[in-house]
Formats: sequence, C-alpha cells, structure tokens
Amino acid sequence: MMRRAANPGHVPQGNAVEYYSQRARGCEGGLIITEATVVSETGHGYPCVPGIYTKEQIEGWKPITKEVKKHGATFFMQIWHVGRTSHNEFMPNKAPPLSSMATTATGDVYLPDGTPSKFTKPQALDKAGINNAINEYRQAARNAIDAGFDGVEIHGANGYLIDQFIKPKPNQRTDEYGGSIENRCRFALEIAAAVCKEVGAERVGIRLSPYGQFGDVDDDKPNETNIYLTEQLNKFGLAYIHFVEPRIAGNTDCDVRHESYNTEHFRKIWNSTFISAGGYNRERAIEAVQSNHTDLVCLGRHYLANPDLPRRWRENKPLNKYNRDLFYTQGNEGYLDYPWLNGHVPESAARFFA
Repeated sequence: MMRRAANPGHVPQGNAVEYYSQRARGCEGGLIITEATVVSETGHGYPCVPGIYTKEQIEGWKPITKEVKKHGATFFMQIWHVGRTSHNEFMPNKAPPLSSMATTATGDVYLPDGTPSKFTKPQALDKAGINNAINEYRQAARNAIDAGFDGVEIHGANGYLIDQFIKPKPNQRTDEYGGSIENRCRFALEIAAAVCKEVGAERVGIRLSPYGQFGDVDDDKPNETNIYLTEQLNKFGLAYIHFVEPRIAGNTDCDVRHESYNTEHFRKIWNSTFISAGGYNRERAIEAVQSNHTDLVCLGRHYLANPDLPRRWRENKPLNKYNRDLFYTQGNEGYLDYPWLNGHVPESAARFFA
C-alpha cells in the first residue's frame, strides 16, 4: 500500500522499516510487493512518494530490505512512472509531465504542498524520450536489486505511464508506438525486455489492469489487447504476471462493466505464476485459488490493517477494520498501530508514538 516517504529527496522514512518488518513477520515466508516507487525525477505525481533513482534512495531502502529478508519473506519493489497523472509542480524546472500523447487527463492531483489542483497538459514522448524512459526503468530495476530486493514488479497498470501507451483512449499516436494493438503494447514490452536483460527474468513481474479506467484511460477491446500482451510477455520467462480484477477501479470497488471482462482469458494462456488483485476477501480468495482462477491472491487494504493476515484467514479469525482516511497520510497512526491477533501492537513500534 502506498505510503508517504516524508524525508527530503524522496527517501523512505524510518517508520517504513517497522511497517515492512511487521508484515514480513506476519506473512509467513510469503511475497511482499512494495508501494509504487518512482523510477525518475519526471515520474512523480503524488506528494512525498519514495523513489529508487538516487544513491540516497538506494541506501534508504537497504535497512528495509534487510529487515524483511531477516524474517524470510520474498521482497519485490514495484517500479513506477505516473506519466500524465501529474502536474508541472512535480516536474524538474516545472516542465510538462510526460505521456504517450499531449492530452490532459481529467481529474484532480494533490500538489507537493498538499493542495488540490487539476492535471496539467503533458508533453508527448518522442523516440528519444521513450528510449530514456525505458532506460529509467532498467536502471531502477538495477538499483532495486542493489538495495537488496529479490526482484521488481513493473507497474503497467492503473492509468499510469505504461498504461497510457497500452490503452487507445490516451494513445492516439500514429508512429510505431500507437494505433494497432502491437504498436500500443510495444513500450511495455520494450521496458520488460530491458529490465529482464538487466536483472534476469526470474526477478521480474509485471502488473496490468485491462479493464481499469483510473487515470482517464480506457480500451474498447481490452481482452484482445491483453491476450496479445500476455502472449508476448510469456516469451520472457517472467517470475509472474499480476492482473487487477475488473471489479476494482483505482482504490475502490466498482461494478463489472461487461460480462466478458474476466481475467480468466489471460490465466488460460499464461505459462508461469499468475497473481490476481482487487476486492478479495477470505472466501473469494479461497475460491479463486481452489478453482484455479489464480495461483496467488494479492492483498492491499486488508494486509495494511492486519500484519498477521495469513494466520487470521487460516484460522478464520476477525479482521481489524482498515481506516481509509489514513491510507495516504504521513504519520504513524493507521500505519504501525494495527494490533495483531493477540490484541497487541509490537513493542518495536512504541518509539514512533512516544
């Protein structure tokens, strides 16, 4: 779950060590994927989000990875560029944000000082800019491994930069990166190829949201687009593919728009580990795994509020209720103070509330 790295320079703050430590202890050797972490200065669009493109950021992640791996968890960093869902105030020299096209997303953005504003008009990436963005993902993956992570997840979902190329609504380009499904998927595939070459395909996953409209994106033929994309990604030998279910829009539940919208289309052709995310509760997760709908279920909101979630679900125990109002705040409340099944918060968290 995304939290705010309040330290200058987008370096993870100290409470992240405690947060990830709690969930590493509770996940019983499972997979933890970080909050979305920015690959470059031009990739920001939210206040105080952590990065992985400077030496200081790499050093800031090291105590977190050390603590997580001490407890036996597998730890992947989700690497990310928001593209046009940003504002000039986030950009170096207040330049326009970057995207597939120079078209503005509808919606609101919170500026670095926390005030709301509208998205600003982006600049379309030219071929040199595309090559530079691909290299930023490649370097971010290398930096993550250097920081101690086991692997990286390429964030190709939720209306951010890669999704702004994949989906036709924000991508009306007429060059080799727009138009046909093959061209619209080219950017994502070239990033995957570069990252796999840099750190090894066994250390790489990718997240996709075929049916998502978050960030003012859409695809009128999502199954065709993502069947092709899945088939091509199969050739890389990735660690996993991670799909967002159609019942999720951004960070909220929604109605499925069409009866054909189902990630089973991609599950059937994927050759490796398949992860599903979006609106899962205990019963739905068990059914999804037992019916072979997916191999793994990814949790955000429930895991944020229940560091020992695997045990609670295994023993069918009640869950802590998450506080949505505190999801994106910078403090420790609603982050480090959710109690474990025994009713206590770890003593290691006490110093953050002194």
